[in-house]
Formats: sequence, C-alpha cells, structure tokens
Amino acid sequence: MSINLPKIIILGRPNVGKSTLFNRLIGKRLALVDDTPGVTRDRREAPAQLFDLNFTIVDTAGLEEPDDTTLAGRTLTQTKAALADATAALMVIDARAGVTPLDRHFAQWLRTQPVPVILLANKAEGKAASPGIHESYALGLGEPVAISAEHGEGLADLFQALIPILGDATEIKDANTEDEDGPLKLAIIGRPNAGKSTLINTLLGEQRLITGPEAGITRDSIAIDWEWQGRPVRLVDTAGMRKRAKVVEKLEMLSVADTKRSIDFAEVVVLLLDSTVGLESQDLRIASMALEEGRALIIALNKWDIADDQGGTYRGVAKALEEGLSQVKGVSLLTLSGQTGKGLDTLIKASFELREIWSKRVSTSALNRWFGDALERNPPPAAGGKRIKLRYVTQARARPPTFTIFGNRTEALPASYERYLVNSIREDLGFMGVPIRMHFRGGKNPYVDKS
Repeated sequence: MSINLPKIIILGRPNVGKSTLFNRLIGKRLALVDDTPGVTRDRREAPAQLFDLNFTIVDTAGLEEPDDTTLAGRTLTQTKAALADATAALMVIDARAGVTPLDRHFAQWLRTQPVPVILLANKAEGKAASPGIHESYALGLGEPVAISAEHGEGLADLFQALIPILGDATEIKDANTEDEDGPLKLAIIGRPNAGKSTLINTLLGEQRLITGPEAGITRDSIAIDWEWQGRPVRLVDTAGMRKRAKVVEKLEMLSVADTKRSIDFAEVVVLLLDSTVGLESQDLRIASMALEEGRALIIALNKWDIADDQGGTYRGVAKALEEGLSQVKGVSLLTLSGQTGKGLDTLIKASFELREIWSKRVSTSALNRWFGDALERNPPPAAGGKRIKLRYVTQARARPPTFTIFGNRTEALPASYERYLVNSIREDLGFMGVPIRMHFRGGKNPYVDKS
C-alpha cells in the first residue's frame, strides 16, 4: 500500500464520537472510547478503508478554547498541526445534543482554513437527532452528512462526500491483483471421459497423466506447472463430475468435492465437452457452479476432429448455452482436439485474455460516467408510486468484477432492472464473458430526499 495516502483528520469538540468513527473506519478498536470527555490527547493515525477508498485517518483531541500553556492548549496545537497537512477534515457534531457555542466557534475557524471540510452529524440514529441535524446547516459548512459511527450508519453518504475530494487516487488495489502477472491458474473440468487428461498431455508434450477409454481414471485434482510461449501456467486436471444421483461411491464423492475445491482456486475454468455426445444438463450444472464461484469460464468442444455435423453441433450447443447460462453473456465457445492439438494455442491465448478481463478495474470517474449514461437511457422504474433514486456506483473489487450501487429504496429495484445494469456494464465497459456481481446499498441519511 502506498505510503503517500491522502490524510483525513477528524475534528470536533470533546465527546462527539470522534474516536468511535476512527475505530469504525480502521475496522478495529485502536482508539480508546469512553463517555468521559478528553480521553484522546495525542493525535493518532492509522490506515483506513471506506468501500474502495484507501486513506490515512487521524483521530484528534477534542477542540476546546484553552490557554496554550495548559494540557488542553497543547492538544489543540497538535490538532492544528494535523490539519496543516490534511487532505480533508471531518468536523463531527453530536446531532442529539444539537449545535453548541463551541461547535459554532470552531466551524467559524474551519471556514478560514484551506482544507475542504465535511460536516458529520453523528449519533443521528432515531428521531431525537432531527432538530440537531437541521440546526447544523447554520454552521456554514454545507449539507451535513448524518451518520451513526457506533452503528455504522451513513457511511455510504460519507463515501459520496469524500469522492469529489479524494478522487480515483485512493482506490485500493485488489488483494488478488498481484497474481495477474503470476501463473495462469487454469482448471480443466467436465463430465467423465470428455478428454481432459488427454488434452493436458498434449499441451505438455508427454504422457504426464494416465488416460484410457474407461471413464473416471482421474480421481485426484492434479496441478502441473507449465509454460506457454514463455508465460507460466498452472494446469489442473480434475475428476469427471457425474450427475449427483450417480455419485454413490465414497471415493468418487471425495473426487467431486476435490474438483469443486479446484474451481475455487482457479482463475479461469475450461469446461470440456465431448462434441461426439453434445451438451447435457449436467454440463450446464457444472458451468453454473463455476460461474457461481465467480470464475471466468470457457466452454470447449473437444474431439472436434471426429465430430459429425460440426455446423449443426456448434449451433445447437451455442443456442443451449445462451439459454442455459443467461446470467453471463458472451461466454466463449471454442472447438479443439485434445488428441491432435488443434485449437489448443487458441484456448490458452483466450484463457489469458479472459483472465485480464476478469481482473480489470474501472476508475470511479469512468464508472460513474457509464452510470449516468445508463440511467439516462433507461431510468429506474417507480415502485409503489415512489421513485427509486440511484446515485453512485463503485467497483468494490475485481476477480470477479464486483460493483456496489448506492441509492434510495434500492431494495424495491426489480430484478429486470438489475439485469439491465449488469448487461449494460458488461457491454459498455468490456466485461463480456465473465461473471459480474452487483450489490445495492440504501442510503442511511434520514435527510436524503425520499420523494
């Protein structure tokens, strides 16, 4: 993680919940929290994360008006020093207590500082906070963001307030990104006797795996390190997966469980079909399992060199996949021969390209430009006579691409509109052929317009 992270300082009079917010943003109880005013004296810094924003958060002592020679005066000097190199300041008030003269005094001082200030009305859960939130507009620091640091409410609204100040520079590099230049983790799965071991032997140029006409020779998932055109690949051969009703022997049940684990650790999964048999319902179940695990998927028709009616077979399989795997548009369908090696280079090349798509991140600014266009083309429908407002989108992670959309009444959004957004982001931003996860979060701010 970069050491030059933006620095955000938490300010406010004593006992408004600054340390509770600090602990919430860093994800652990690092700062002491107590009802006694003045628990925090030295400023405390720690790495913090808010959705896909990454920054340093600074907890400070409560703002008071003391003499510079007193303890309280020295803590105020510490707070002013922290503000000098801050990217942004969060001024926290206690919404339940309302605006105090000390709040007004320090709000006036903050308005003279060159640092952007976000006003946070903390302890905003429940109706008792309403008068204090309304009153805080008079501080002249803009619209207050209502939060509850203790309960984690309003963080989506804080996130949106920080984005214009911090921008894309704070986006977190996904935890798995470091593997993008590492070995391609490629699992070969499918029903028994689809030719998985033969395909891998051909890629390796040796009889590394036992093969034969009998179904079910492979029982363990076998990982083999290999290179394709100088690029590292970890190939995983897996046991054939039969229909659940036919899996009766304990050893075969363990083999199927081992195959499922191999899918979990793969980046790209190749579902190998026997083109002389065609597509069966079990193939669709296996493909759906890989997609549900968030893995990039390629469908490969093996034994293409001996398939009858190749054109009809390809069209039939493509149509069945389009209907049976409707949750992911654009899954690649390739033809090859594990026996002769024809089409194998195309398969590995496509696997590397698909991993790149699966690992891709889109900047927050580009993502929200897409979002605005998508909403303009097809606005969210009303539900129960009330409008659904979608306000912001961020990419929470990659591998698989995962997005979070913030708005009001998101729980009332119909599944058809969610599909529209997923398909739109896939087509417009280049995520064809990979699973996309999309989550929706409702705003917790009670003063967000609910019209």
